Amino acid sequence: MTQLNTPYPSTAYLTGFLRSRGVFAVQEDLALQLVLRLFTAQGLEDVKARALKLPEAERSASVNFFLDFFQRYAHTIEPTIAFLQGKDSTLSHRIAGRGFLPEGPRFAALDAYDDSESGDPLSWAFGALGQQDRARHLATLYLNDLADVLRDAIDNRFEFVRYGESLAGSQASFEPLAQALAAPFTLMDEKLQALTLQAIDRHQPSLVLLSVPFPGAVYAAFRIAQCIKQHHPQIHIALGGGFVNTELRELTEARVFDYVDFVTLDSGERPLLALLEHLEGKRSASRLVRTFIRKSVDDTQSGESAVNSQRVQLINWSEPDVPFEEVGTATWDGLPLQDYLSLLDMLNPMHRLWSDGRWNKLTVAHGCYWKKCSFCDVSLDYISRYETASATLLVDRIEHIVKETGQTGFHFVDEAAPPKALKALAEELIRRNVHISWWGNIRFEKTFTPELAELLAESGCIAMSGGLEVASDRLLNLMKKGVTVEQVAQVTKGFSEAGILVHAYLMYGFPTQTVQDTVDALEYVRQLFENGCIQSGFFHRFACTVHSPVGLNPKEYGIELIPLPPVSFGKNDIGFIDPTGVDHDLLGLGLKKAIYNFMHGIGLEQDVRSWFQDALIEHASGKSPAFKIPKSKVSRQHISQALQR
Repeated sequence: MTQLNTPYPSTAYLTGFLRSRGVFAVQEDLALQLVLRLFTAQGLEDVKARALKLPEAERSASVNFFLDFFQRYAHTIEPTIAFLQGKDSTLSHRIAGRGFLPEGPRFAALDAYDDSESGDPLSWAFGALGQQDRARHLATLYLNDLADVLRDAIDNRFEFVRYGESLAGSQASFEPLAQALAAPFTLMDEKLQALTLQAIDRHQPSLVLLSVPFPGAVYAAFRIAQCIKQHHPQIHIALGGGFVNTELRELTEARVFDYVDFVTLDSGERPLLALLEHLEGKRSASRLVRTFIRKSVDDTQSGESAVNSQRVQLINWSEPDVPFEEVGTATWDGLPLQDYLSLLDMLNPMHRLWSDGRWNKLTVAHGCYWKKCSFCDVSLDYISRYETASATLLVDRIEHIVKETGQTGFHFVDEAAPPKALKALAEELIRRNVHISWWGNIRFEKTFTPELAELLAESGCIAMSGGLEVASDRLLNLMKKGVTVEQVAQVTKGFSEAGILVHAYLMYGFPTQTVQDTVDALEYVRQLFENGCIQSGFFHRFACTVHSPVGLNPKEYGIELIPLPPVSFGKNDIGFIDPTGVDHDLLGLGLKKAIYNFMHGIGLEQDVRSWFQDALIEHASGKSPAFKIPKSKVSRQHISQALQR
């Protein structure tokens, strides 16, 4: 249950690695298959049947619109999906003409762009010839309308990317997830079960690996495991992935093992090799690597009742990880690359990259070369163990992947790609005349000079994302980011002038952040947009995690942690008391409204206080807010002057 435009890379990495070691391994993307099964004429018929069972008083505007215009939805859904898959580009003429698709509540957003002179609310974004993109945006609104129907009529937890996220994210207890799994099947559950059984019948596996990158993928993963256990109890099941690595490190909940047999931590290569040897009878359970299992306790010795006779145990036989250079080349063999959907939900050229296009995801290095940021999980393997591969090997892998997939777009998904490695990679791509388009994630450090930006652009770099976090030198220092606001401005301007789009990850609510800090930070961000340093950004609410320096040493950051309840399942986010007492959630409304408008070139001339005042008034239901927003202490020419220096 991740993005729909391209496969999540973990299965491609593990499949390629296992095959390189002589293991017969195949992969399936049941998240994509579920969406494609739902978004057919028959799938919508099934949705309609469930929606009609709702009392009229409980039907949302989205559901009512869907029922009123059902025949149009049924006739347009399959052609629209084919268009978004790139299989029928000529349909763009009809979609862009606004007479083909039923336009539900999500289309009301277009009113914000109303142009009284031209009568075309999207002319500013797509002009006269951007018909394919215009149609893709309209088709994305159409799918979002249908997603609202699924949420309102079928399962209120449904989202394309964060399905049932609250059941698993930092859930100390397994009980909410257990109750959801014990509940009667929803329509989505029924279809997911059918897809699971079809995949098992196709491949006849002895071991199934479920990769769970985010909390929003957990519910579906457990439904898949539940189905396999019910119908094929002889199949072994192992659970791993990003969610497991961050949240289940202290797992003690035995009920998890009613669904899966093994839970592995951190990079999967070494634990899987040990697990395979164990299942083949070549290694005892005591020599598993970073693997949770459930063991029975001898009641006569423990004196415990039978209900408590099973315990979770982490087996961690000491064995070195597979070096990054030896993990093999990822393979997308078996994944239907022609069936992924290129969506366009945000009218911003940088922001669209996350949902548009089928990118081959690859890493330049394992871990982070900086590993100092105080908000990051620097104590965990995916950050702390830093390893690189040679530029020659990376380009070998790139050439292999292009040959296999026929696609030359790459997204480097490193925590922070090292500048030295990117320089070597760019030089090797140019030397070998390998033509790709690529983008990735970096730290905005001074090593990224304008000259290096030009080199990266020449090698095919089209965009960069990086963490500016809170645009405040005091807070950046507290975060141990190793950058300043002026440095970020100069680095990002160098990228922009080289023709590379820039996205800034932004944060609010960091310990000791005041209202003044927040206002000043937004003013810096406004100036970065105004001066063409960044083209896109997103504000995230700071979350303190137990594995970060803030969570491990809260007194150093002036906060007090709120004790967690007893944890048997997920442990990651932890609440804290900040003596500033600032209502960051309320301020966040203004930050998010401002950044959305900045990305569309709107409101850059306004005093940044207006975004907060508007949000406060809306929150107060039209009444005057209880407090005033201070004026920014940052000169409105600060960034432009820094760039001149």
